[in-house]
Amino acid sequence: MPRRIWLLCHRWVALGLGGILILSGLTGAFLVAARPLDKLLHPEFFRAGNAGAGPAASFESLRHHLAAEFGPQASYTFRPPREPGETMQVRVRVVGAWDGTVYLDPAGGREQGRRGEDEGIVALVYKLHSALMLEQTGKAILAWTALAYLVLAISGLIVWWPRKWPPSLRMAFDKGALRALFDLHRNGGAILALALAVCMASGAYMAWRPIGGWITLASGQAPVIAPKLPARPAGFIQPRSLDELAAAAQAAFPDGSIGYFLYTPRTDKPLAIRMIVPDDPHPNGRSTVWLDPRDGKVLAAQRWNELDPGARINSVLYPLHTGELGGIAGETVVALLGLGLGTLGISGIWLWWRRRSLKRHAPPRPGRPGIQQS
Repeated sequence: MPRRIWLLCHRWVALGLGGILILSGLTGAFLVAARPLDKLLHPEFFRAGNAGAGPAASFESLRHHLAAEFGPQASYTFRPPREPGETMQVRVRVVGAWDGTVYLDPAGGREQGRRGEDEGIVALVYKLHSALMLEQTGKAILAWTALAYLVLAISGLIVWWPRKWPPSLRMAFDKGALRALFDLHRNGGAILALALAVCMASGAYMAWRPIGGWITLASGQAPVIAPKLPARPAGFIQPRSLDELAAAAQAAFPDGSIGYFLYTPRTDKPLAIRMIVPDDPHPNGRSTVWLDPRDGKVLAAQRWNELDPGARINSVLYPLHTGELGGIAGETVVALLGLGLGTLGISGIWLWWRRRSLKRHAPPRPGRPGIQQS
């Protein structure tokens, strides 16, 4: 296919979806920087006021404390402290009432602050980045936009591909702003193409769950799902305390720690506790213990590397996409890639608009039809 066709493909795909790519890149970079900044600006949410002062409050006592305000039908996702001095974070869901996070001192259960699900600039940017504020529809759009980026990357590399090697990555900054921006867009796109493709593909994978299901289906393995509760005699059932359930989960993975305790007041469904084990790359843990809330028995204990392929891949792609897999260095690289994607999108659109403007205002060439010659 001639380069002219690839150039047209690159140009019109970028003009059609460039806005979404720019938004994805810039919001992603913002979110990487916002996490440590948020902790710095709001220490009361993340640092326990009585750090180390007394034993940690039990899950059951925290649940009773929260139920006094939110009622018996509220669901909670407990995130225990992962480092000394951190707060206990509890995601609260009350149907038709309130949805947000409460930050507690783990020693005594004293509330240090709370945030609604949609409260603050970080929550807004996250919804833009993860779903364009369109929920599942937005996630599907982002997945297809990631595919469009692959078209952009391939077409851009074909247009850039030099006839002689090694390629020259020289950028001329002494020939005007238009030429400098063109060199920056052309060479920068070629250099960052592969890394940005990984970012886009990993983001699409996490945003749209059907992709993981397709991979599992293609592997021939059955997806790992929550087990069913065994039958029990009818009548009143006194659920086990949260601390008994937590102890059972800990016993299933003695080398792990609780990442998330997903509590629901329903006793007709199994209860899940996500565990962080030493070899799990996912920062929140993907190993899961399923328990019967009626008697505390372990129904299934699924280590992250024993899950179906679609779920296992998520354990690696999530920290890769956020940069947490590489610590501060990884997060810095991801933030810079987000800025790079935004810069490439903005520069490409500006170059297209500027060149159209220059052509429109250029003096007519001699000999054009309708132009009188002297």
